[in-house]
Amino acid sequence: MDKYLRILKEYWGYDDFRGIQREIIESIGAGHDTLGLMPTGGGKSLTFQVPALATGGVCIVITPLIALMKDQVDHLRQRGIKAAAVYSGMQHADVITTLENAIFGGVKILYVSPERLSSELFQKKLGHMKVSFITVDEAHCISQWGYDFRPSYLKINDIRRIKPDAPILALTATATPRVVDDIQACLGFSRDNVFRMSFERKNLAYIVTKTSNKMGETLRLLNSIDGSAIIYVRSRKRTKETAQALIKAGISATFYNAGLETAVRDTRQKQWQEDKTRIMVATNAFGMGIDKPDVRLVIHIDCPDSPEAYFQEAGRAGRDGKPAYAILLYDGNDKAKLKRRIDETFPDKDYIRKVYEHLAYFYQIGIGSGGGCRFEFNIERFCQYFKHFPVPVDSSLKILSRAGYIDYEDGRDDMSQVNILTGREELYRLDSLSDNENTVITALLRNYGGLFTDFCYIEESLIEQQTGLSRDSIYMILKNLTRRNIIRYIPRKKIPHIRYLQRREEAERLVFSNDIYDDRKREYTERIDAMISYAENDYVCRSRQLLRYFGEMRTDDCGQCDVCRAHGMNTGSKGEINAAKAGIMAALADKAMHSVTDITLTGIANDIIKKAIADLVCEEKIHIKDGKLAIRHNT
Repeated sequence: MDKYLRILKEYWGYDDFRGIQREIIESIGAGHDTLGLMPTGGGKSLTFQVPALATGGVCIVITPLIALMKDQVDHLRQRGIKAAAVYSGMQHADVITTLENAIFGGVKILYVSPERLSSELFQKKLGHMKVSFITVDEAHCISQWGYDFRPSYLKINDIRRIKPDAPILALTATATPRVVDDIQACLGFSRDNVFRMSFERKNLAYIVTKTSNKMGETLRLLNSIDGSAIIYVRSRKRTKETAQALIKAGISATFYNAGLETAVRDTRQKQWQEDKTRIMVATNAFGMGIDKPDVRLVIHIDCPDSPEAYFQEAGRAGRDGKPAYAILLYDGNDKAKLKRRIDETFPDKDYIRKVYEHLAYFYQIGIGSGGGCRFEFNIERFCQYFKHFPVPVDSSLKILSRAGYIDYEDGRDDMSQVNILTGREELYRLDSLSDNENTVITALLRNYGGLFTDFCYIEESLIEQQTGLSRDSIYMILKNLTRRNIIRYIPRKKIPHIRYLQRREEAERLVFSNDIYDDRKREYTERIDAMISYAENDYVCRSRQLLRYFGEMRTDDCGQCDVCRAHGMNTGSKGEINAAKAGIMAALADKAMHSVTDITLTGIANDIIKKAIADLVCEEKIHIKDGKLAIRHNT
């Protein structure tokens, strides 16, 4: 038995590897920079955990998922493996102890959040470590063409400079061919070295359901399909509303979003994983690193803005290999909503210049000044003052940040929140409130609506300004009211800031290079269009559409998606299908766009015509856009 199998058997109890695990392990074990493409549930963790135990030194694992870090460290320690993690929010002394243990051999696998890579302490301690290899999990985050680009991942190159002899193992479950090339370039691979496992999930049926009543269809699906489920929606507000509607209908449900306290999120996730709650309604903040194998159903009430995001989220169903369903609910408004996100994410350049100019008025910064100045930023107050909407402002500031004019630390998710627990009349009758407590509550009621029904974001500085009380006093008053169950107060963890990286320019002189704006907008638009095409293309197998997006061309129809079932993809002889294909190509010979419904061929059944259209699309001889067919120009 070789060393890798021996380790696998000793620590995990498995007799053999599966898929491409062994090829990846042998490649990184031989010291080669390696990229592994494996679907969700494909066993990524073993590809670095096994060679880490077979090699001298410590394996550094870079991952953005703090919850996953903690979970994996706990599981590894239970198996007798020396593992530890360093992430944002740890006590300084604990960070030093962990890093010292890694230097002196007390840690075999060290998980690190990408934000920690740039810290002087980490880099200094890393220089003294014997590093076997560096693992980059969720490697698509390093690519500017990826759907989830994270600037903190660019700091990985700093680690390569400190440890130039340590090979890199990059792992991802979602990467298009362009992103695959970019990952290797960004990480400085000496040569292309990619191991691909098919992303096909034979047990997972992808279904698009056209419906004008998404809530009614959700209830029907949950009553038809047994077992654990995840429902994805786009906004935090909808997570709560949807969960409440399910509970009202007698279905066990809870909700999860980034606005909840960490302890609340952890409790709800645990209850769902232990099957104490059947349905988790969530934003995309939920799911990465969630290892629950028996999810039978994933429903998307709202469309994600890329096939990558959809594939990742849908892929959380059926990881135990048993039949499961990924269902996208789609209505007449979804296309317009998706298209609208393009302008919200990439506002017009003149609009961005206007936001930059208003920012200078907001902080009273003159032309040629302000370089290096740092300010607290409240997006609600800014938008109210200058009559903007928050989403395009947030996007504009991010683009200005990428362009190097400002540094924008978005802390909106961490703004303080308050929910008043007592009724309005009961609150007014309370005799136990001090004068200062009354003053604070009055200021809250004057400035924020809906406090009695739900959590609302608040700004302590505004309360401070109106009451004359200090920030510390307001904090203590709100905490004391929470202890007495009069309110619920979630203090902010991080205050958003803006720092001018250079002196203020005249707005018309701002430059947004192609790689900052135009190229990114084009890529984002292509992802939106691909998502719309997936939802509206009723002629090509859903699984086939997704796999082709990720570069897998030689695939078969799944036979279980809504397209395959509706069109009887297994009917018709080869001769009949070929005859239909020839007839379709003849009908499109004028190179004009033809409505799909206009394609009729004498003596050939409609199902066979649809099968022929699907084949021609997969063969890239024709394409479908907005329900119309045309011959591809390169045929």
